[in-house]
Amino acid sequence: MGILVALLVIWAVLVVLGIVVKGLFWLIIVGAVLFVATGVIGFVKREALGRRR
Repeated sequence: MGILVALLVIWAVLVVLGIVVKGLFWLIIVGAVLFVATGVIGFVKREALGRRR
């Protein structure tokens, strides 16, 4: 669970920096990729926990 929270914080910071600082559009892209990766990891972990019960 800790890695998911860390990824969420990292992508939020990257997106905000990308929006605030002009010319850093690539930070928004990296933040979006991290957001998708976090969602996939969370979904996989949730499915794995659901099968154990």
